[in-house]
Amino acid sequence: MTLGEFRKKYFGDRAFYKMLFGVCLPIVVQNAITTFVGLLDNIMVGQTGTDPMTGVSIANQLTFVFNILIFGAISGAGIFTSQYHGSRDDEGVRYTMRFKLIICTVIAAAGILVFGLFRDSLISLYISGNASVGDPAATLRHGSEYLAVIMAGLLPFAVTQAYAGTLRETGETVVPMLAGIAAVFVNLFLNWVLIFGKLGAPALGAVGAAVATVVSRYVEAVIVIMWTHRHTDRNPFAKGLYRSAHIPKKIVLEIIRKGTPLLLNESLWSFGIAAVTMCYSVRGLEVVSADNICVTVMNLFNVVYLSLGSAIAIIVGNALGAGKTDEAVDVDRKLLTVSVVSSVITGLVMAAAAPVFPMFYNTEPEIRSLATKLILAVAAGMPIQSFLNACYFTLRSGGKTVITFIFDSGAIWAINFPLVFVLTRFVPSMPVEMIMLAEQLSGLIRCAIGLVLVRKRVWVNNLTG
Repeated sequence: MTLGEFRKKYFGDRAFYKMLFGVCLPIVVQNAITTFVGLLDNIMVGQTGTDPMTGVSIANQLTFVFNILIFGAISGAGIFTSQYHGSRDDEGVRYTMRFKLIICTVIAAAGILVFGLFRDSLISLYISGNASVGDPAATLRHGSEYLAVIMAGLLPFAVTQAYAGTLRETGETVVPMLAGIAAVFVNLFLNWVLIFGKLGAPALGAVGAAVATVVSRYVEAVIVIMWTHRHTDRNPFAKGLYRSAHIPKKIVLEIIRKGTPLLLNESLWSFGIAAVTMCYSVRGLEVVSADNICVTVMNLFNVVYLSLGSAIAIIVGNALGAGKTDEAVDVDRKLLTVSVVSSVITGLVMAAAAPVFPMFYNTEPEIRSLATKLILAVAAGMPIQSFLNACYFTLRSGGKTVITFIFDSGAIWAINFPLVFVLTRFVPSMPVEMIMLAEQLSGLIRCAIGLVLVRKRVWVNNLTG
């Protein structure tokens, strides 16, 4: 293969990148601003001390499971939304939207019930080990108070994801971005007011951060819902959306058939991540605190490749729905290349910034030092995680949900969890940062499997034809 043929096969032309930026840039901007404000939110809470920061971190680990469940619940319907839009079937899009709203409401109600009854017990699972820093009782109290308030924002968050996901899958990425930007600035302002007691408000600390988050979620929901229903010419699926709850049985069964493995996958994946985090927590509260800083920074730098995954689901899904299989294969190959190359660059930037971010936290020097080492370990594994993410969305775009189930959550429980469990408990001499690096590098096994599955084109399927 000549250099020219290689470039043509793996790198797009100007029209390709223009199309990619049109879809991906609004998602990147929204996610970047959201995660950056999340970083500032985390730093603000961290200024009040190690115990509030750790308590909020643990509570957010629990809400992360809820968020992933919502994502998994709408993903199955989202595959059909994208392909129905590609085939210009507005009624089909409307049916998938109704399905999303129903399932999101059910999960939100279940989340409120579980967190209302068991939040102290759940938070206590992460408070173990002999901590050289931090007060376990204070950590539990701060985490419980924070989670009690956050429950009020679960329903608007779930409904917003149903709307925003459908808008993106039908080509409207700017409005969810603008709604997200408005929400995060509301969140940031209220954080400053309520955490530290500015403008005459009481200093509420971690509880203030929770109130700010809940208010911002309602703001985002109002913007997205109102815009969607005021612009039915651009969103024809919104016409008569609430006129009935009817969804044809055939579509429901197809969504359940394709969506159940995705929901199970996201559920088991999020539980797996939570279980891995609990493994690290046996090394002490200082590890939980350092990991919180690392994860917050990681989320900021992961924005690019995670957004590219969303772009793969939209672009490739639309092409498959329109019956353009060769185009879908070609564009997917180029998107995989973009994802890996961009992650190498962002990984290098993340590694260079590793010593800087922990300095913003009002916490002990040993926690800052450990956080820096953990960030470096994650930066080293970013290209691996980027390729895995791109493979996952490629397989999902064609409805290969059982394969994605095995490829994603199956690997967490078969590889990551046993590896971290053994190393954290039975190899006490191994530093935590080396355990995290080993966990990152274990993804190479899945990379090899993902490459084979993508190249075999098992994902090339039109689900709406």
